[in-house]
Amino acid sequence: MDIDFPLILVILVFGSGLIWMLDAIFLAPGRRRALADLQGEYPQWQEEGSSQAAKYQAQAAETAREPVLVEYAKSFFPVLLVVFVLRSFLVEPFQIPSSSMVPTLEVGEYILVNKYTYGIRLPVVRTKVLALNEPERGDVMVFFPPHMNDTYFIKRVIGLPGDTITYRDKQLFVNGTELPQDTLAVVPQGSSRYRVGMETLGDASHLVQVDESRPSRDFSLKVKPGHYFMMGDNRDNSSDSRIWGQVPEKDIVGKAFAVWMHWDSLFSIPSFSRVGLIE
Repeated sequence: MDIDFPLILVILVFGSGLIWMLDAIFLAPGRRRALADLQGEYPQWQEEGSSQAAKYQAQAAETAREPVLVEYAKSFFPVLLVVFVLRSFLVEPFQIPSSSMVPTLEVGEYILVNKYTYGIRLPVVRTKVLALNEPERGDVMVFFPPHMNDTYFIKRVIGLPGDTITYRDKQLFVNGTELPQDTLAVVPQGSSRYRVGMETLGDASHLVQVDESRPSRDFSLKVKPGHYFMMGDNRDNSSDSRIWGQVPEKDIVGKAFAVWMHWDSLFSIPSFSRVGLIE
């Protein structure tokens, strides 16, 4: 079962903030009153070196001490709040778990995802509260797929609402127009024969990989209103909209824009050789 980190973060922020607020309203005033009473009991508490000052200091430290839970809440709340705002509304890091986006993204790469470019959404409930930009063809997007709606997926936007998408003989067509694809290399690997090419989608180009030893999964469909058709750049090794359907707008998470580290496992050495913007 995947850990719902956004939900955990919301609970921690709300819980620590609530503890801090309840202490400020109900407990802190009592500590201040007790401290004032203690000052009345030792009127010479400000006279340095006096016996009353020594007794006051000893008792005041205990009187003003916050409960341990309140201390932790006040210490962690600002940090948790900053992390919450950053991850929920600005930028969130993700790790690539599969090879579906090869050669653009490799397994183990850590990427940054812009959380506001497609609009501001409330965490956990995913409600959009501020509309900004719409996804464009060619964007690399993080989202929740229809068949696993609590798991993050990353694919490339191929079809916008109303588009007709056709895939025939490993060649992609959008609204009847064949997408130009220039072959860069053909790599034999075991029983497979991979062809790496540069595909042009709209005004931008990106790398794609096809396995010429596998049969083409041909199809033709129209993208539904409010939905997006997603495909992996590793065309013959990707679970995408060809299998589980189109992605509704409400399940968009954000736009992937940069690779900042590659780290395969805990016991491997991190690499920064592929750091850069995602095309």
